[in-house]
Amino acid sequence: MNEFARVAGSDALAFARILANDHIADIVEALNGEPHDVAAELLAEVPFERLVEIFDKPELEAAPELVAMLPRARAGKLLAAMSVDRAADVLRELVEPARSEVLGELSPAVRATLLSILGYPEHSAASIMTTEYVSVPPDWTVARTLDYIRKVERTRETIYAIYIVDPGTQELLRALSLRRLITGNPDDRIVDVASDRAPVVATPLTDREDVARQMSKYDLLALPVVENGRMLGIVTVDDIMDAMIEETTEDVHRFGGMEALDEPYMKMGFLPMIGKRGGWLCALFLSEMLTASVMQHYEVELEKAIVLTLFIPLIMSSGGNSGSQATSLVIRALALREISLADWWRVALRELPSGLMLGTLLGLVGVARITLWQHLDLYDYGPHWHLIAATIGVALIGIVTFGSLTGSMLPFMLKRLGFDPASASAPFVATLVDVTGLAIYFSVALVILRGTLL
Repeated sequence: MNEFARVAGSDALAFARILANDHIADIVEALNGEPHDVAAELLAEVPFERLVEIFDKPELEAAPELVAMLPRARAGKLLAAMSVDRAADVLRELVEPARSEVLGELSPAVRATLLSILGYPEHSAASIMTTEYVSVPPDWTVARTLDYIRKVERTRETIYAIYIVDPGTQELLRALSLRRLITGNPDDRIVDVASDRAPVVATPLTDREDVARQMSKYDLLALPVVENGRMLGIVTVDDIMDAMIEETTEDVHRFGGMEALDEPYMKMGFLPMIGKRGGWLCALFLSEMLTASVMQHYEVELEKAIVLTLFIPLIMSSGGNSGSQATSLVIRALALREISLADWWRVALRELPSGLMLGTLLGLVGVARITLWQHLDLYDYGPHWHLIAATIGVALIGIVTFGSLTGSMLPFMLKRLGFDPASASAPFVATLVDVTGLAIYFSVALVILRGTLL
């Protein structure tokens, strides 16, 4: 207790109490709130088995930094005791020379396994798989398999999926659930208990989003990773959930008009945060400067009809909002595989009438607002107020339709060019529609107000 008091100050009692309560998630949460040096000293007081449980939690934000602060022999022993997929994640983020030094502390077999996982692309199935799964030969009985599971369950990522593997070739033959296993007769061969259907599998290079879809579609707790029939490992449902949370976070950041953060928001340094946000803001600002160019082009018309400037914010926001709505819907549909690149024309045919209807709705609201303000003497739009109302109504129909169509097509264009559709951020779409929206607005005004205000 004195050691905790020396290291963590006023938080020592709370942290010690968490340790006593045996809640790993609470321990991890407490460590995330401490500076790295304090967290490292606190972890020095934790028994080794508990240390492994702590570092096995993906929620431990500073795991690579904390491993680097451990004595190399202890760090190597820790990685060897951790689940393989989690150890690979930590090792991937370790910086040199700590990474090479820790690798040197591992046994050749463990080192080879981790390096093989690290050799795959970061977002692939093999990069998040574990090699710690339950596999048995086809000639084992149900009783022998259950006895084996009792012996190895603490060293396996999951025991709810059992894989029948040829012991010589490591070919995956069948897969069955623990529920199906325990309902079989003890003397039955496990291969006879398993379903005749071929197992659902992923290849090592399958994208983790596709892995998530397969697991959701077939209601799986684990998905085997197979190459040329040979079983390499499994991706468990908790691993894919962690991966998809990370993927979704990246998409949300991009859709907000910035680069994805590498660390939690409160842990991100000031200058790195500026770097993540500043580039996109500058790009968007330069794009928005085109609106000034459009307004300069119609400078004479604005001088003649100053009243038109009153509705510029309304016009710009309506087009940007409709475009952002359409972009959000299409990006999500593409992510869920509800639509594909070949469906772009179906989406266009759907968004075109939707944009017309939404634009008409907003146009009627705009006309009603001008009419009401004019008759209630809240603002005098002049003798040609009805033409101004018509200009706003028609312009809104055109701008909202254009925004909906543009916003829905932009993700298709980006995906066709090989970019992430989430890069079609809401600010980017709004900027694009703002510029074209102004051009549409002033063009409509020239047609309707010609000979009166213009």
